[in-house]
Amino acid sequence: MNEENAQVIYDLLDRIKVTDENRDRMEKIRKFLSESKFQEALDELQILQMSGNVEYEDYAEVKEKERKIKERKQEEGLGYPVELADTELEKRYIGLLLNDVKQISAYYFLHKDCLFLDEQLLDVYKTVLFTDGEKYAPEIAKEGFNFARTTDELIEFKYQIQVDYENSKFKMEKTYTELKKLFTLRRCCRENPVKHIQKEIADIRNYELYDKMTVEEVEGAVEQVTATEKFKRSVLNDDLTGFLVRGDNTLTNGLSIPFKILSSVFKGIRQGETMAFAMPSNSGKSRFTINLAAYIALIHKKKVLLISNEMSEEKMKLCLITTIINNPEIQELHGQHLHKTEGELLEFKFRPDDPKTVRVDENGYVVKEEDETQAEFARRLSNISTEFTQTIKVTNWFNKQIENSIYFINITDHTNDELKKVIMNYYYKEHVEYVFYDTLKTDIDNIGNGEELKKTATILSNLAQNFNMFIGSTLQLAETVTDPINLNINDLAVSRTVKEVLDTLCLFKQIHKENYKNYEYSLNEVDDKFFNLKDYDDPDERYYACVVDKNRAGAKPKVLFNLNLAYNRWVELGYLRLKDAE
Repeated sequence: MNEENAQVIYDLLDRIKVTDENRDRMEKIRKFLSESKFQEALDELQILQMSGNVEYEDYAEVKEKERKIKERKQEEGLGYPVELADTELEKRYIGLLLNDVKQISAYYFLHKDCLFLDEQLLDVYKTVLFTDGEKYAPEIAKEGFNFARTTDELIEFKYQIQVDYENSKFKMEKTYTELKKLFTLRRCCRENPVKHIQKEIADIRNYELYDKMTVEEVEGAVEQVTATEKFKRSVLNDDLTGFLVRGDNTLTNGLSIPFKILSSVFKGIRQGETMAFAMPSNSGKSRFTINLAAYIALIHKKKVLLISNEMSEEKMKLCLITTIINNPEIQELHGQHLHKTEGELLEFKFRPDDPKTVRVDENGYVVKEEDETQAEFARRLSNISTEFTQTIKVTNWFNKQIENSIYFINITDHTNDELKKVIMNYYYKEHVEYVFYDTLKTDIDNIGNGEELKKTATILSNLAQNFNMFIGSTLQLAETVTDPINLNINDLAVSRTVKEVLDTLCLFKQIHKENYKNYEYSLNEVDDKFFNLKDYDDPDERYYACVVDKNRAGAKPKVLFNLNLAYNRWVELGYLRLKDAE
């Protein structure tokens, strides 16, 4: 028996479905073939066929399996994920090129960027470079390539592709751009031989707005993937219940905001604009940001990206839980009307329905037993505390109803370029159009140089305008002696010129208790009825003056806020003014 007949046996074996009954004999036949014992193999095959334990697969199905296996092995050896295999796109480009070889003058690939998966298509491409389109191909396009291996099979393959795309409706410019983006992703995967990074690079092709991205923007997205490996990324409302229960936590009107006056004078927060809120240190900048982000995500059902160099993911999660529990408008959505301070949530303090039936501390909170695990304590609370079960209903509601709506990334040392790439990545990947940056600072290359802040603000402003985003930032106010109602740009702790590139700027400062008597507020800007500032015993109750220092949309009022940081509750009371001197 010759090699040709042996191949017939191999082909026949490939068509036989392997079962428990025939597996041993199939392996025996293959062993005989590998040892060139062709007659023994044939004898065993005849015995197998006579046994009746034979079921044949369709020949076309067998060949399709072989093709897929071959392609998978080929892809594994190429150095990029299988998601980046697209021979149809490669074939379309070659087909369009063969039907008009003059196009090689503009639509060519440099050797380093030419990453065809199909070797035959690469050979056809070379024939265009050096034969069919030789006089049109620039010299730079030929550098690094050798001549194609011209065979009868290649000639037939080439002819068939040309015929297939002879009257194609596909456009070369779009096809070339698509393939160049694909080659870029393949090249970048090879340059980053780490599996999880390659997976993220390949995932760029699944971005919501990938089709609109340019080659340069794809390269930028890759750089963002690799650059932000040092940044901690997460989805803030991912497993809020688990986070809380485990206790291991270390030029049209825009969207309305929960402040009637500011929403009116700003015409809402508008895409294409930048807004900044400035407060002194430890005054609640991050909490104010979370308040707005939660409102946009939950009330308006918009995706929000929150970038922070101030608070960690855990602190942000705790603040988010506090906000969604206590905010009256959000309470209407989840249906649980209760009030819990951030401190109570952090320390896992809940009151029982009947304090006479359980052990409580001096403040009426259920006491965790010494031998009780956190999980056991949580289960016990679910049976004795409505307050606890309501809290869990809120976090469960957020997990189920608004998944992935608030994206969070914590960045510390970063460049302006990295900041830009972070924002653009979430824009393309998730189509996020509302971004908050807490706190706006100079990048790592310009620490201590306050004037460079304007450069960072300009980059954010350009992004907002070019991609129709809203980008809100917080700024640091200096600890000055300026009265809250008289705040101005000179009270900023950093560059005063940053105001030039912002669309809106608000300056916040606390009114101290001893000065309450100097202020009053009205419900309307022009009014004859005024109200005094109520003196609260609770130290968490505060009054802030909000001075609108810049507003491209119109008026610049001075507004009074009453807030309680323990509940992250911010209430806009009205228009603030100094009392007339008596």
